[in-house]
Amino acid sequence: MAELSKLGKYEIRGELGRGAMGVVYEGYDPLIERVVALKTIRADQLVGENARDIIARFRREAQAAGRLSHPNIVSIYDFGDDAGVWYIAMEYIKGRELKDYFEAHERFTTADAVRILTQILAALGYSHRLGVVHRDIKPANIILLPDGSVKVADFGIAHIESSELTQVGAVLGTPSYMSPEQIQGLPIDGRSDLFSVGVILYQFLTGERPFTGSSTITMRKVLEENPLPPSRFNVQLPGVMDAVVRKALEKRADDRYQTADEFAEALQAAAKNPVSAAADPTLISPPTPPPVPGTRAGNTLSGNTDTLAGSRPVPVPPVVSAPPPPSKSQTPAIAAIAAIVVVGIAVAAWYGLRGHAGDSDNKTAQTAAPTSAAQPAAAAPASSASTAVPAPKTDPGKIVISAGQAAGEQRQVCVHRRQGKRTDDR
Repeated sequence: MAELSKLGKYEIRGELGRGAMGVVYEGYDPLIERVVALKTIRADQLVGENARDIIARFRREAQAAGRLSHPNIVSIYDFGDDAGVWYIAMEYIKGRELKDYFEAHERFTTADAVRILTQILAALGYSHRLGVVHRDIKPANIILLPDGSVKVADFGIAHIESSELTQVGAVLGTPSYMSPEQIQGLPIDGRSDLFSVGVILYQFLTGERPFTGSSTITMRKVLEENPLPPSRFNVQLPGVMDAVVRKALEKRADDRYQTADEFAEALQAAAKNPVSAAADPTLISPPTPPPVPGTRAGNTLSGNTDTLAGSRPVPVPPVVSAPPPPSKSQTPAIAAIAAIVVVGIAVAAWYGLRGHAGDSDNKTAQTAAPTSAAQPAAAAPASSASTAVPAPKTDPGKIVISAGQAAGEQRQVCVHRRQGKRTDDR
């Protein structure tokens, strides 16, 4: 269809891209002077019994997105066919698919991932309130604009609550991003889109999809397996983010976030959480994630949850019964009283010993004079006792001095000061 120069009222200015189903052109509406993107179906896709279904899906995309007007959703302007070429005229966007970033292994900061996902959730919250479920949320349908804004595109297999075009049992979508209920062909609602957003969140945080393999293996993993926490791949993530991811990827829709707004609030709260597994650079396994933000803390994002969230509970030692200690105010008084008692006992004992020694010295002094030089052995013990415990002052006007034996002779001198007189006895 490269030879096309016009589709309906739109002038063809060039080709923007090609896909399995068709070609996208840059068009121009001369009536309102607006540049548009023209999405067409390839002619070879409209051969056979599936042609009607393909056209029905194409019309459904126009109907689903055409009823939506949101800054994060690609707007649909027109739908029609020209000589058997079906087309959709939509908002022309100069951006880059998120898929291209992932395939180039370009990494995003957690803040950028949260900013992008918040806009996706805002778009889905709006469409869900109007009864439109996208059903094919994946990186190829997320367009990042140079100014940082995000657009959700391709409502080609969207489910409209009032439409009969989407039947229970039909499995449409991309297996790696499909919810368990969508894989099983069960009735779906907006929570199925939120599961797909959870898969994209995991890919943002780890650089890997949580469910990989062939289509059959991928679908089995979606139904039966839980992926490893993102912090096992990126230790710089806040641990609460694991809880956010885990909740978004719950197998049962009732266990997931129930609305896009709830998911967005949990995601933003997890991103603001200051507790990070990176606090310990040697950490391999993250600590037990805290509860999901939005509940009394934990996660994650997840929930990534926390607690502050993310901290390991500290074991509490068993309580051992013990007599209560004396109050703080009574302890100094008790100590003082005890000290006084001990000092009193010591002083009394000291004075008792001094008194006993003094009596012994007085008796020795009275008997020492008549003792002859022939009795040195008897005097020696008294002298020794006198030296060991000095005699106390028994009279303020009397001083008793005991001297040892010198040159075989014991001498004792008593000096009495009474009324200015001195007596020297030998």
